[in-house]
Amino acid sequence: SISGYFDLRETNDGLVEENLRLRDALERLKSVTPQGYAIDSLSFDSPYKFYDATILSNNYSKKDNYLLINRGSKDSIKADMGVITSKGLIGVIEETSSNYSRIISILNSNLEINVGLKKSNHFGTLSWDGKSPYYIQLTDVGRLAPIKIGDTIMTSGNSNIFPKGILVGTIKTFNIDQSKSYYTIDIEMFNDMTNLGPVYIIENAEKKEIESLIETEQDNE
Repeated sequence: SISGYFDLRETNDGLVEENLRLRDALERLKSVTPQGYAIDSLSFDSPYKFYDATILSNNYSKKDNYLLINRGSKDSIKADMGVITSKGLIGVIEETSSNYSRIISILNSNLEINVGLKKSNHFGTLSWDGKSPYYIQLTDVGRLAPIKIGDTIMTSGNSNIFPKGILVGTIKTFNIDQSKSYYTIDIEMFNDMTNLGPVYIIENAEKKEIESLIETEQDNE
């Protein structure tokens, strides 16, 4: 309770920041909506549903790190749901009990997530090299991709777990593997993975349908 009290200011700052982003997104939507038409955000048909939760324990000093949250199967939480904060990506639900869930952190060498450049359609694989908890690596981005220091990285939408546009961080450094013609990029994360509190869990209602079609396609090959 005491630590929760001292975290109130930081939590409130995060909520304000998120509200500003939501307002900005709404304004951008207005800018592409024909004049004279009203926007009703409740009418948008989205397959994604969000649940709130709180981090109870957080590992970030090992090679393969996990987090624990205070939501489980009785709260409709299932394995393979995405987990984010108001600042961006933090992991994927790996296992649940009735009241709790374990998250495989993005600071885990076994987790790979498809992400891309905000300013283009180029994408690659996000994974952690086990070093700094403040930086994560992006690989398999082709050498023709226009990248520069400070570019924003976000989820690409090529996943049935995360919608497009979940923030990850910005490009800190990059180099190219001449033998493979792909960039290796260091991303400075928006989230401070050593200091997490409230989170959101993302459920994709169409996930099973997508997976069923993929399995059918693989069976036909």
